[in-house]
Amino acid sequence: MKQLDIEVPPTVAPSVDGAPSPLLTPLLTAVAPLAWGTTYVVTTELLPAGHPLWSAVLRALPAGLIALALTRRLPCGHWWWRALLLGVLNIGAFFPLLFLAAYLLPGGVAGIFGAAGPLLVAVLAALFLGERPAAHRILWGILALLGVAGMILGPEHSLAPLGVLAGLGGATSMALGTVFAKRWQPSVGPLAYAGWQLTAGGAALLPLALMVEGAPPALDERAVLGYLWLALIGTLLAYTLWFRGLGRMPAGVAAFLPVLSPLVAVLLGLLVLGETLTVVQAVGFALALTAVVAAQRPGRAVRGGGAA
Repeated sequence: MKQLDIEVPPTVAPSVDGAPSPLLTPLLTAVAPLAWGTTYVVTTELLPAGHPLWSAVLRALPAGLIALALTRRLPCGHWWWRALLLGVLNIGAFFPLLFLAAYLLPGGVAGIFGAAGPLLVAVLAALFLGERPAAHRILWGILALLGVAGMILGPEHSLAPLGVLAGLGGATSMALGTVFAKRWQPSVGPLAYAGWQLTAGGAALLPLALMVEGAPPALDERAVLGYLWLALIGTLLAYTLWFRGLGRMPAGVAAFLPVLSPLVAVLLGLLVLGETLTVVQAVGFALALTAVVAAQRPGRAVRGGGAA
């Protein structure tokens, strides 16, 4: 495999197909959180229960190896430790914390912490990328958080402390991964960039899965279909489009798109699992969706002329 060590400065968004369309980029990037939103239904309906670490490994590692085989690009020099760090932040730490929060927090409460992502990214992007957060995006970030909270919280829900810590840790891990994946833009395409991180994150999880959960679970046809969906669509395709979008959008704008994940999970719960929405949940759904769309509106220039 060829090795490349040419770095694009973080202020330059790589372009492989000419001038990016202002509308096309967020639409393509939104495919990632839309695919991630199917994870809950696929996990509960198709996958064997009680194997969160193996589920994370089987989701990430095959997708990463496929990406490496297709692109034939390996990191070189400082990109080895960067790929490892990004792989741990975006995959190796995020996936298990996401599963743990989902197991311990009833009713999908873990989605609240994911909805806090835009606010976390706004702070981190200001520190590490020099992106001054636009006031209207801070407002929409708060409204998105309130909207998701309205969808999934109820008076009957109790919050397990370990679940809360897992939710906070997962949201922080993804926020850091988003910001540093934006800051570090290699010259390779988004498929190779995704492959580096998925392989590193999956490889880091493999020994942990063996120690904690033992041998891989037995898979029937439904489980194979579930893992194929998660690995190929929910991971390989989704993360390729996600890292492509990060190379072309401000981190503070892209951070709103994962709020679509709990919205998709709610819709699938209605359509597939026969769940229903209360009036409060319906209002929260509409508010969160409005916040995601409104946050894509261009703001004033930041970072020496870049679009906010």
